[in-house]
Amino acid sequence: MRQGRSGLIRRAVVAEWGTLFGTVWESVRTKRLAAVPLAVGATLLILLFDIAQQLPHGQRVVNQLGGVKAGQPLDLSLLRTPLSLFVPALDLPVWGALVQVLVVFGIAEIVLGRRATLVIAYACTLAGTLFARIGVALGRDHLPGLSPALAHVRDTGPSAAVVALILCVAWKTRARVTAVGVFVVMAVEVIAIPNLAGMEHIVALCTAVLLLAVGKLFGGYWSRVLDGVGAAHLFAKQRTA
Repeated sequence: MRQGRSGLIRRAVVAEWGTLFGTVWESVRTKRLAAVPLAVGATLLILLFDIAQQLPHGQRVVNQLGGVKAGQPLDLSLLRTPLSLFVPALDLPVWGALVQVLVVFGIAEIVLGRRATLVIAYACTLAGTLFARIGVALGRDHLPGLSPALAHVRDTGPSAAVVALILCVAWKTRARVTAVGVFVVMAVEVIAIPNLAGMEHIVALCTAVLLLAVGKLFGGYWSRVLDGVGAAHLFAKQRTA
């Protein structure tokens, strides 16, 4: 009975994460850290920002580069949002952000590709930033309104991008239970500890779902167009040769 149960668990684990593990392991085994330059660079950037904001006047410089707040002018927030992803939150240990980015960004870079990883990370971070602005503008009297005090709280860090990438990687590798589990965990977090970060995680997940849907519907469109253009160009060259 015990062996049968362990075998069932083993098959379930392989079915859920076998594709993911095989893909990542093969890439890391053959290329080592060269397989994940984006993840390594992002991790080092977070470490650099953390060291910088511990120095005298360093926090002011970091804020000017990547400090985003809901009460800022929109153009300033948009300008700082790309770097805000790599500015560690002040109220959380930096090692958590370092591990999250190295592992999750690394897996995403291998499974999804470097460009898709960057697009998803930035789009979902931007969605969370815009949600915070809208929530503060609405106020607590309206859903999904937020406290006006949050307008002056620094809203940075990679967590929204991380949860979105986990969802996209899980979906890409057909780890459906994991994908649903991410949503459930984030929903429980918002209910148990209602705060801006938790709400932004939900927004990031919804944005990731939208990106997955768009990719599913139109992902092959431009590749087909480019293939058609290439074929037409080759045909024209053959005709004129």
